Amino acid sequence: FGVTIPFRGWMLDADNFRTNVVNFFDHNNIGESNLFFPITIGQAVIRGWEATLRSPRIAHRGQIHLAYSNQIAEGGGAITGGLTDFALPAGLSPLDHDQRNTLNLGGDLALPWQSHASTNVYYGSGFSNAFRGLPYPGDYLPGHTSFDLTLGKDFGERVSASLNALNVANRRVELDNSVTFGGFHWNNPREIYVELRYRFHY
Repeated sequence: FGVTIPFRGWMLDADNFRTNVVNFFDHNNIGESNLFFPITIGQAVIRGWEATLRSPRIAHRGQIHLAYSNQIAEGGGAITGGLTDFALPAGLSPLDHDQRNTLNLGGDLALPWQSHASTNVYYGSGFSNAFRGLPYPGDYLPGHTSFDLTLGKDFGERVSASLNALNVANRRVELDNSVTFGGFHWNNPREIYVELRYRFHY
């Protein structure tokens, strides 16, 4: 369930959710390799709440937004299908991509000469830690923050160009250390690219 509250051009959206799943699709690695068997586990519970705040146009030029999510993703129970069979710990335990807190804060700004700029700051509190104490203590990997920036310009109604920079500070963090088919996951290093767009008439 959720609610939307408009107030003088501001918009607040908030919602709460809980998903109960049986025969939840998951995977299990073969020993300590990067190969895994698909399996289904007896139960998964994904629950959380989210809030989004959007501003009106400020001075007819800028707009800001904020989005926050608190989510818990857990699974457990017997193995109900797949190519392997083993016993799971009693109760529920975090799934691979269980990240409790996620925050996005950013804004858009209209500039002179049909130009614009936008930025976004992303924070994640850290995903589930598969190897507690090696090298990170606790049940979760360290939190991480990244910063993105875009500068763009329109050339008439059909052509636009933009310069985009992702992870501007070039911070490198380990996002996932579970032993699965894709191996460990790190965020991408700084990426800078140019985008050209042409809008066809239709």
